[in-house]
Amino acid sequence: MTKITSPTRTQRKAQATRTAIIEHAESLILEGGATALTLEIVAERADVAVQTIYNRVGGRSALLMAVAEKAFEENRAYMDAAYRTPGTPLERLQVAANGYFRFAMERPTAFRLLADPPNDPEALLRVSELVRHQNGKMEAAITDGIADGSIDPGVDAHLATTSLWAAANGILSLAWRADSAPIEAQMMERLWAQWMAIVIKGLYPKS
Repeated sequence: MTKITSPTRTQRKAQATRTAIIEHAESLILEGGATALTLEIVAERADVAVQTIYNRVGGRSALLMAVAEKAFEENRAYMDAAYRTPGTPLERLQVAANGYFRFAMERPTAFRLLADPPNDPEALLRVSELVRHQNGKMEAAITDGIADGSIDPGVDAHLATTSLWAAANGILSLAWRADSAPIEAQMMERLWAQWMAIVIKGLYPKS
């Protein structure tokens, strides 16, 4: 049996420094966009040397990638759990939608980074991977519903998935968009519930 050893004090300190660097980079991106991210400013905010950023994370592109990866993992924790919930296809879609709403409300920074990712090829690629990963599960649920008759057979599973994902991001972005008046959490819940009711009704088979 392989013996599991606990991280040393030095290793824990190195990981804490890496985490702090990524969190400061994340905040900087939200404040001024990806163009505002420089290693010098992150180093100043994290109170470390620029070389430490290279040692713990890497260069600017690697830092952007690490920020996207952090958001990716936070989202996946919510959505994978939601899609593992048993139920009919429509029930699975509703649980997943509620999971996405909770993710956006409880992890707003991560949601914003995924809805408006840094303009960096590697970061954009990672976010695109997440979209394909989660949208594939949504498409599978819709396809299952079409197969068992609980969803209108006239629905195109792929197109429905893409449109629902885009609409969900648009609604949830109202909580932080610069051109939108702030919406309180309670109103966001009502707005989301109304949209979900419309979506579910639209997916039902036509009588």
